[in-house]
Amino acid sequence: MRKIIHCDCDSFYASVEMRDDPSLRELPIAVGGSASRRGVIATCNYAARKYGLHSAMPMAQALRLCPDLVVVPTNMEKYRVESRRVQSIFYDYTDLVEPLSLDEAFLDVSQSSRHQGSATRIATEIRDRVRDEVGITISAGIAPNKFLAKIASDWDKPDGQFTITPSDIDAFMVDLPVEKIFGVGSVTAKKMSDMSIRTCGDLQGISATELAKRFGKFGTRLHQLCRGRDERPVSINRTRKSISTERTFADDLPTMAACQSQLNILFEDLQRRIAKANCQHRIKGRTLKLRFQGFDTTTVASTGQEVNQQTYLGLLTTAWERQQKPVRLIGLGVQLRELDNPDQTDLFGAEQPNL
Repeated sequence: MRKIIHCDCDSFYASVEMRDDPSLRELPIAVGGSASRRGVIATCNYAARKYGLHSAMPMAQALRLCPDLVVVPTNMEKYRVESRRVQSIFYDYTDLVEPLSLDEAFLDVSQSSRHQGSATRIATEIRDRVRDEVGITISAGIAPNKFLAKIASDWDKPDGQFTITPSDIDAFMVDLPVEKIFGVGSVTAKKMSDMSIRTCGDLQGISATELAKRFGKFGTRLHQLCRGRDERPVSINRTRKSISTERTFADDLPTMAACQSQLNILFEDLQRRIAKANCQHRIKGRTLKLRFQGFDTTTVASTGQEVNQQTYLGLLTTAWERQQKPVRLIGLGVQLRELDNPDQTDLFGAEQPNL
């Protein structure tokens, strides 16, 4: 039985900015792009969230909801430095650290002897050290697997922690809303609601065969997750699955020709990113995303390893013809093969421990 901690910094970018400028602490702030250039919120503090603000919200909309919002431009280099400081603390407790982003990571402390092997006490110490040494707060979830640890880290935010022991799992899962399951978005949740499935307890009443019939491969996964089962190990060598670049335009691109005129700049940036990641040999597919006026989004893809502008022009044509209206965002990307499976073509996966 594993002991997993999921650590998640609270409003990371905003927390760093409030630490560096204490006058911001009592104000609603959002880190992100300018509203005049169609910027979006990268993150916002909890004072701003009271107004309904959230990540990825257009900054112009955020300012309408919260006229007193303080907009702070992003400083990614500063956030990367602070992320390394936080992660260096994690490695004092285990070598099994799986970063998910700059502000969150899984830790497997199953073999740690710190605090007599108590994952809960280790998490408490990590949070104390991040507060004292980095000057921001971090929340933690402690559980026997990654799925439950990630849910637990969000249970007592901000600046809190929550433990799910093996003996807690059955009771905890019964009333857990299905939306808490990773991969259950609005479309799947609506489909489940139509089946009178609203909690994991409801989902447990559906056989694995029926779930597979209704939800495909994801149905098999649902049968395990709704019972709190997750056998994925903490991976210290996470393989990148895609590379992409995108641009939101200050003014909508009104025609297909206007979209084509932006393709070269995006394509050159994508090539730079591919070269930096040294992953040309792993490319298995090409993708293009358009976000139209009104925020309708469509994505098209094609299999193949060759990356050239002609391919993306074809994808652009297909995507444009789906709605043929002004475009606010274009994104280009590539899908990558797993390192240990070069032929893969799928684009898209006893004693109780002292927790």
